[in-house]
Amino acid sequence: MKITKINTYICHAYRTNWVFVRVETNVPGLYGVGEATLEYKEHTVAMACQELERDFVGHDPHNIEAFFHLAYRNAYWRGGPVLMSAISAVEMALWDIKGKDLGVPVYQLLGGKLRDAVPCYANGWFASAKSPDEFAEMAKKAVEQGFTALKWDPFGSAYLQIDRKGMDHALSCVAAVCDAIQDKADVIIEAHGRFDVPTAIRLGHALEAFDVLWFEEPIPPQNLEGLAEVKRRIKVPISGGERLYNKWEYKTLFDLKAVDYIQPDVSHAGGIMELKKIAAMAEANHIPFCPHNPSGPVANAATLQLAACVPNFFLLETMSSDVPWRREICDEEVVFTEGKMGIPDKPGLGIDIFPEQMEKYPYKAVGLRHYKNTLTDIRPEGAISYFKN
Repeated sequence: MKITKINTYICHAYRTNWVFVRVETNVPGLYGVGEATLEYKEHTVAMACQELERDFVGHDPHNIEAFFHLAYRNAYWRGGPVLMSAISAVEMALWDIKGKDLGVPVYQLLGGKLRDAVPCYANGWFASAKSPDEFAEMAKKAVEQGFTALKWDPFGSAYLQIDRKGMDHALSCVAAVCDAIQDKADVIIEAHGRFDVPTAIRLGHALEAFDVLWFEEPIPPQNLEGLAEVKRRIKVPISGGERLYNKWEYKTLFDLKAVDYIQPDVSHAGGIMELKKIAAMAEANHIPFCPHNPSGPVANAATLQLAACVPNFFLLETMSSDVPWRREICDEEVVFTEGKMGIPDKPGLGIDIFPEQMEKYPYKAVGLRHYKNTLTDIRPEGAISYFKN
């Protein structure tokens, strides 16, 4: 069997544009799908995926370790979000091909599953909320959906520091949500790498009163020593890792003892096997594995295959709703019951994409919302759930 082509597809998804790949083979009807969604660099990462075609057409798609090794080695300018997202997408597509060719879901190729469903926390549940009361009402609805933890960033447009007014508003929103859901769900506070070290420490102390599950990426992700310092000086658990791109960067994170939870992304950190290796490193450090998973349907499918077979898996990030056309552009079948998402048993990743449907939703330029105080403008009117209860 040989790789014959790597196709890329970009589909508008409101807050970003999804980037998908389809790796074709010389076996009629046998191909694999992957996802390289990289917010605000969609065309760049799509071209990086296509550039891999030059080196890998004619190669056996079953040799996945060889693909990763050669793609990483031959880049010379190694690491970083663009290269690693491209490698990730093609790598997961190769697993999809292998699973389909052998007639088994990918988790069977990774040692078999430990669980039939995985507990999830909600992201995106807060769409359009601005005031504490609005956050509280939307939190109640998310809990009614079955989510056992809710995550959001309450910090408006703050960067590096936050003024008293902004801090008071953020903490008022946290208090309102905690009061609304009480003991029905945990609260996770996201910071998107906003703050300097003293501000992160100050906020961490303030969040202790709410018993949050974790405080996510409190400082810019490049400063792992600073993250370790924040962790040492507050009592709230720290999470991070969505902007680390391979096992070597994670080694430094573990050596510094900088986090309590890790959040690698299957679309950015090298793909399925690289995340399996990172999870094993975390397991040796007794650190839970909580994959970053806010992107599209193929990334979600790949992450579910991982979640099935990683012993130290803890919680899966899940978008509580999405654009209505998510159901049009793929055959995703996600079952969400009692706070858990089921593991698909179809061969490969268990999902296919429909490029002809994506043509109805072409690329639209979307900018970063995090410092414009528009972070809750994450979903359009008419957004719907994409899973079955």
